[in-house]
Parts: sequence; structure tokens; C-alpha cells
Amino acid sequence: MICIAIDDEPKALDILAYFIAKTPFLDLRGTFRDPFQAMDFITINKPDLIFLDINMPELTGIQLLKSLSRAPLVILTTACSEHAINSYELNVVDYLLKPIEYDRFLKAVMKAKELFILKSEHEKREIITDRQDEDAIYIKSGTKTFRIVVDTILYVEGMGNYINFILPDRKIVTYLSMQDVLKLLPPSLFCRIHKSYVVSLKHIDIIEKHQVIIKNQTIPIGHTYRRCLSKIIEKR
Repeated sequence: MICIAIDDEPKALDILAYFIAKTPFLDLRGTFRDPFQAMDFITINKPDLIFLDINMPELTGIQLLKSLSRAPLVILTTACSEHAINSYELNVVDYLLKPIEYDRFLKAVMKAKELFILKSEHEKREIITDRQDEDAIYIKSGTKTFRIVVDTILYVEGMGNYINFILPDRKIVTYLSMQDVLKLLPPSLFCRIHKSYVVSLKHIDIIEKHQVIIKNQTIPIGHTYRRCLSKIIEKR
């Protein structure tokens, strides 16, 4: 994976460069103390992975990340642990707390590698559909393609740019958006009840005011989607 590191501290960049050099599947193409120069490089060269410091004086890592129209995979680094919760809301791969140890670094980049493979496979036609097989969908996950019988899907969970298809006996992770999922699944059988969840109507066991229960799993109902679910249930 082609990567760059952005940090206003030279020592922090030296440590990252050393760790990256030790990791065979990473290819460091640049280190940047100036976030604006880094933004120009990202726009032109489109690296696969960015190591991004949060606490920079002129432009914070969060501001830089939000300014990118299409961000690559990002691992945030910082000395302040209070940023951890906000970082995950930005759909970053991981969050490394300084001083960074190599074993923790390796764990983060292995996660990035897995997501990179999923993303690469998606760009080679992630969704494979067979119009003659209306009872199933075909989903690519990593190097494998899974045939999923639609009736067996309990619910779908969105995780940033990734989707978990939850089945009775397994979970399949794929690189899709929630809009892609809604195009794949028949609207007569599935309902979006939250920005991050689409549920199978036939598998709902209990409907409560703010949640539904499917196979002992509690799934929240978003305020925006509550009325839509009620209308569908009334018609059935």
C-alpha cells in the first residue's frame, strides 16, 4: 500500500518512517510537516493510506480529513486520548496514541490492509448479480464471492464505507454503501430503520418504540425512519 505520514513533529515522523520501513506491504512515498503540502500531494498522487496527526497548529488532522472530497484509508495519531471517540465518527481505520509501539502500529496497518483488499476488489466489480437468480444476491468479500439467499438475511449493518450482512450463522463484510444495499434488496421485504441499519421484516421478533429485536439482537430505530416502519407494518 502506498502511504504518507503527516505530522508537525519531526521525531514522530521519524518513528513512523521507521515502522513503515519494517512493514513489507507498506511503501512510504512522503512525510509532511506542512498539512497544506500534504493536501496537494494527496490530490495529485492519491495514496492508499495516510498516517495523520490530529494536533497540528495551522490545520488540524480532523480539518484536513474533512476537506478531502474522497479520503483514502486513514490512521490517526495523537498524544491526546480524548480525541478517540470523535475519530471513529470519521470512519478512520484506527487511532494510535503516542508514544506508538510497533506491535500496536502493526495491528492498525493489518486492519488497513484488510480494508484495502476489500476496497480493491470492489473496484474490480464488487457486486456480482445474476438476474436469473432473483432469490439471491452475490456479494464479493475479499477474494471470495458469496451467494446470499435473500430470505436468510437478518439485517444489514453499515460501518462507514463497509457493510456487514448479518446471517443466522455468519457475518459477511463487503465494501459497499448503504445506497448500494438498498438497490440490491427488495423493498417489500426490507426496511431501513436507521442510517446504519436495514432489517428484514420477516425476521423482526419484537418492535418497541425506539428499537426492534431480531434473534436477541437489539437494533435502534432512528427518529427519521420510525414513521416509515410504522406504515409498512400497518400494511402487512
